[in-house]
Amino acid sequence: MKLKKKYQSRLNNLFVYETKDGYHVESVFYRGNTLCISTQVGCPVGCRFCASGSKGFFRNLSSEEIKLQFSLVEKILPIKGIAIAGIGEPAANAEAVLESLTFFKEKGLKVTITTTGFPHAGFKQLLSSEHDGVTFSIHGFTSEVRKKLFKLDFSFQKAISTFITHIEPLSRTKRKKYQIGYLLLKDVNDSEKELKKLAEFAAKYRLTVMLMMYNPVETSPFEPVSGEKYEKCFKFLRKHGVRVTLSNRFRTDPLGGCGTLTIARN
Repeated sequence: MKLKKKYQSRLNNLFVYETKDGYHVESVFYRGNTLCISTQVGCPVGCRFCASGSKGFFRNLSSEEIKLQFSLVEKILPIKGIAIAGIGEPAANAEAVLESLTFFKEKGLKVTITTTGFPHAGFKQLLSSEHDGVTFSIHGFTSEVRKKLFKLDFSFQKAISTFITHIEPLSRTKRKKYQIGYLLLKDVNDSEKELKKLAEFAAKYRLTVMLMMYNPVETSPFEPVSGEKYEKCFKFLRKHGVRVTLSNRFRTDPLGGCGTLTIARN
């Protein structure tokens, strides 16, 4: 795999890599210290709000290809952390991801993982790995909402069960390494009914919620909530005793922000 092109905005550096068989994947450096890397070409989950899986799934990246996204740029960037949260579902390529995680940890890097929890066997492996944090991307608790969000029909209840089984025995300190990812979408999952389910789950298991603003993409029918609505949702969760972190400016940047990575950038 080779580094093909670099794009730069005021906030982020985005890198495009070409694999030996002609595919392209991306990583993005959030100015500060974190490189967000990809694990697959395309994505099998097919979240309808995300550009990464809009063209389908092509193949897994090898552990070498995952590691090269770091190795090819480490000399020009002050990388201190790796976010396994780019193109692809890490749990669907767990073996290669875990091999890469070991490599990154040996380099002294902090490694976090973002996953939808599918497939469940891979999810279980990731939860038990030597990571520095896992974000479980849920985005909706009712079947009605999840059918709108995900093309892939997988057992959400099994994913939830796997997650709860893992975190329940953990101390409060160790449980801080796990959080819920929730992307707010206008008139989809921003109702009080949906937010109440999120609040109840997060409060019960003492989990932080990463409340994300949506970066619109051409392939998606969804829209972001207004700034006023975003703040209202934040206050609703806080009122119900939930710790909440907000989208930072790097992850809402049009270049390389959450959900904007693709496999066919010009």
